[in-house]
Amino acid sequence: MADSSDSVSIDMETISPGGKEHVIKTAFGSVSVAVFGDPDKPALVTYPDLALNYISCFQGLFFCPEAFSLLLHNFCIYHINPPGHELGAAMIKPDDPVLSVDDLAEQIVGVLDYFGLGSVMCMGVTAGAYILALFAIKYTHRVLGLILVSPLCKAPSWTEWLYNKVISNLLYFYGMCSLVKEFLLMRYFSKEVRGNSQILESDIVHACRRLLDERQSPNVLRFLEAINGRRDISEGLKKLQCRSLIVVGENSPFHAEALHMTSKLDRRCSALVEVQACGSMVTEEQPHAMLIPMEYFLMGYGFYRPSQFSVSPRSPLSPTSISPELFSPESMGLKLKPIKTRISVKV
Repeated sequence: MADSSDSVSIDMETISPGGKEHVIKTAFGSVSVAVFGDPDKPALVTYPDLALNYISCFQGLFFCPEAFSLLLHNFCIYHINPPGHELGAAMIKPDDPVLSVDDLAEQIVGVLDYFGLGSVMCMGVTAGAYILALFAIKYTHRVLGLILVSPLCKAPSWTEWLYNKVISNLLYFYGMCSLVKEFLLMRYFSKEVRGNSQILESDIVHACRRLLDERQSPNVLRFLEAINGRRDISEGLKKLQCRSLIVVGENSPFHAEALHMTSKLDRRCSALVEVQACGSMVTEEQPHAMLIPMEYFLMGYGFYRPSQFSVSPRSPLSPTSISPELFSPESMGLKLKPIKTRISVKV
């Protein structure tokens, strides 16, 4: 563990009760990590998508009482923010080194070493899912399992590369302007929740729009350029032996890529859940859709949800609304099968 001079601790009680943020110096620059829960418990590391931090990417999931109970009962949560994406982040200095996706994955090693963590569970969304998958390929012995939401695994297509370049130019010349925010919201959410205008958009989209205003444009630009320069890691995925749960919104722009990723993972220890009427950020748009898949996935590790939190009547899911084969002891235990499961969610 690094000495105290290698990090700064910020009291997060006024923002998120029970959490503390650490700014940790690694060999690849400083990174902000918000920690929640008992450090003696197994670790769950999260990483958000482009232009988001743990609050704007995971609060919907963690505000779901059943998911909060499941995760906090079993884990200490380590929310890693991309450099310069934490709350109140200053602008990254222009002369600071530009980080690649490999550098961002190496930062995770520094975070684990700082907290004295061995093997961890990982949960990432889209760009964050790519970083965690890359980390898992490089350091297989340090990853217990992967929960990846609408993940990336291939190099950008020409269409995505050009799309990202347009956003990069807008960020460079105009900052976090309304057009950039619209592009990002299209990346995150389905058309149903975005609505036809700002007046008709849902509360979660409206809240995300406000949170995007807090981002420092140069910091977002750096993360975007790193992700736009990513390479194809499909072959590396074949080497992973940890269990993997892929959750993807059926209306996600990266839906096909998630299916491709599932095809490359070991069939004996991976599963796919597709959520209908949902965009990329299932953690915010349909967090309840992740509850039962996560619960049965974690049962394979001996984790469980406290009995007082049974399936909530508020949840749009029930055990009968999904394929029972996916969640049998055989499929979610030692021999997890890749079952293409569609979860119907009312919106």
